[in-house]
Amino acid sequence: MKKLLLPLLLCATGLACAQSITAQDSKSVENLNVKTGPPMLGIHWARGFEPNFRATHEAKAAPARRSANMTYHGGKIMPTAVTKAIFWGTTWGSYSGDKITGMDTWYIGFENSNYAGTSDEYTGTNGQVGAATTHLGHIVDTSASTGGGNTTAILNEVCKSIGTNVDPSGNGYYAVYADTPRGNAGYCAWHSYGTCGGKPLQFAYFFKLDGDSGCDPGDTSGLHSQGLAAIANVSGHELSEARSDPATPGAWYDASGAENGDKCAWTFGAPLVTFSNGSQWKIQGEWSNAAYTSGTGYANSSGQKGCLAGK
Repeated sequence: MKKLLLPLLLCATGLACAQSITAQDSKSVENLNVKTGPPMLGIHWARGFEPNFRATHEAKAAPARRSANMTYHGGKIMPTAVTKAIFWGTTWGSYSGDKITGMDTWYIGFENSNYAGTSDEYTGTNGQVGAATTHLGHIVDTSASTGGGNTTAILNEVCKSIGTNVDPSGNGYYAVYADTPRGNAGYCAWHSYGTCGGKPLQFAYFFKLDGDSGCDPGDTSGLHSQGLAAIANVSGHELSEARSDPATPGAWYDASGAENGDKCAWTFGAPLVTFSNGSQWKIQGEWSNAAYTSGTGYANSSGQKGCLAGK
């Protein structure tokens, strides 16, 4: 969902709550949250939690009523992305699993991959999204992490971790991987924007998703641990959305506020997607206006054939 913010995210994850939320409601919530910090954009909802229930139901019932495609809203895009991962929490100091090395491999392989290319059609006031990205590795911060409900706290963590090393182009993307479990939150991750030392940047937050069926892509390849497979999938969702719709007033999203990752969430066009470095991932597809218009995409959960697997 586009710009669905903190007050809403505190509600229970039950269906009654989900069905009560409409695109109009989310806009009202956004206005209430302006004073509390950066907005949560591109919220990756957990499986079975559908805040935009009414809009999705209408799309399934009468898909011809309005275009499924995203439209341009006058803002910037990210022509490139300079990425750095921040692993935040006390348990990362003694961690010996595959998530830290695995996500470095993921970001390196994202560069110039066919998967990155699924977002290349989108343009903004500052140019066009491109598949060329640069990964600057990772930082480990062993101070206690928190949940993702406070965007200001997450931005402060980013600024503390990177110090003065903010990418000067404004295309810096800093992904915070906390060791805090999701608990009863209805979402797996989100992205947002802000400034550190007066320099603009993009950032994202990811819960610890080990053993979390609500945020699990169901990777049975055996190539990765379940926890790595889960954060890898949601990382594709958030980075793709940040590139095509990074900030206010926004660039590309549809009439219900859904960004390209939202529109293909929890749908997979291939068992595994191969990145440019040969690494393979079970990862959701991303929405393409061009694919939908030409009828070349695969169907999302509403039956709209505009998703690209990026394989």
